[in-house]
Amino acid sequence: MAAAALLRPRAGSGGPGALWRTQRRQRSTFDVAVVGAGIVGLASARELVLRHPELAFAVLEKEKELAHHQSGHNSGVIHSGIYYTPGSLKAKLCVQGAALCYEYCDQKGIPYKQCGKLIVAVEQDEIPRLKALYERGLQNNVRGLKLIGSKEIQAKEPFCRGLMALDSPYTGIVNYKQVAESYAEDFQEAGGTILTDFEVTGMEMAKESSSESTDGLKYPVIVRNSKGEEIYCRHIVTCAGLYSDRLSEISGCSPEPRIVPFRGDYLVLKPEKCYMVKGNIYPVPNPRFPFLGFHFTPRMDGSVWLGPNAVLAFKREGYKLFDFSTTDFFDAVLYSGLWKLVLRNLSYGLNEIYRACFLSAQVKELQKFIPEVTVNDVLRGPSGVRAQALDSDGNLVDDFVFDGGTGDIGSRILHVRNAPSPAATSSLAIAKMIADEVKRRFEL
Repeated sequence: MAAAALLRPRAGSGGPGALWRTQRRQRSTFDVAVVGAGIVGLASARELVLRHPELAFAVLEKEKELAHHQSGHNSGVIHSGIYYTPGSLKAKLCVQGAALCYEYCDQKGIPYKQCGKLIVAVEQDEIPRLKALYERGLQNNVRGLKLIGSKEIQAKEPFCRGLMALDSPYTGIVNYKQVAESYAEDFQEAGGTILTDFEVTGMEMAKESSSESTDGLKYPVIVRNSKGEEIYCRHIVTCAGLYSDRLSEISGCSPEPRIVPFRGDYLVLKPEKCYMVKGNIYPVPNPRFPFLGFHFTPRMDGSVWLGPNAVLAFKREGYKLFDFSTTDFFDAVLYSGLWKLVLRNLSYGLNEIYRACFLSAQVKELQKFIPEVTVNDVLRGPSGVRAQALDSDGNLVDDFVFDGGTGDIGSRILHVRNAPSPAATSSLAIAKMIADEVKRRFEL
């Protein structure tokens, strides 16, 4: 049987974002296998191996590189925790996670910028919502929040226009792919194994007579990939993002909540126009609509991203307009929950499609905040795909969801079914919660 690729830091490379090389796999038995090498999976694997150094851990990743999808296609914002319902898990994890993220980056020498964020009201009817958001942020213990007027807005963002803004100086930016790679390096230095090019397609209990399991029933779970390769383990934790529902289903657990992929397309400011944006500039969210709306996001490389929109993706990993998967398309459009969501937000959805097609429509949204931006100042930029968990009633699942099953194999699996934005910001805090749940469920 051919061996899967094993990732190791290249000798002498060191530091975050180290180059990787592949080796042949040395072992095939593990105490816990974590499926998914996005930022949440890697953070969780890191936390588990640091807590339980006596156990053997593996991370299984279907791609040939780490953090290839949501973790490598996001805006890079370190969120402060303003938006989320006070007392919710999402709010607590974001505030804790932001503090841990900054601390971790300082320890590892990973560059970041604490450039702040303005949530800007441009219409009178947005001001009450902005003030309510301020109160929510205070309840969530977000640091340094204050409401500012139009003159203070221009002092911070000379090209931005608004009636009032919520100033969040603790918001920052970072390259999350670099952070994820650093988690991977920590994991491997602590003795963990990362297997790439290992697309999990099956999970089952080993038969008692299996000659492959040299340790008898110590590692009773077989995890099989698309090439027919196998590893044996005691327990599985899945952090599979866009495929979390499908992995749950193949393990015999519930297929709901379902994942419906939404593509977000960004514009970028031309390099000579990036001086117009200093920090993050966001709209006041409209509670009638499910997404945040267009915003201005500076990046660590000096570029500025504008957007994103939110349109249904016809492929779960479809980053281009015409990417299409028959399976993914019919999975989405035959799901009753999607149609309930669409019918409730029909005008919003049609506007998003229109803006996706016409650059001028997107620029018009941006001009509400920076009137000087023109169509000639922007280019079409990258895209990301959001793994949006959706229930059968068409409700966006807005908080974290853990799931397992019953029976021999279901009781040995923990599925992280939904780790919504700001999961990258919250990754170290989420990892602690997952490690606690693993200990509770599996009695490690």
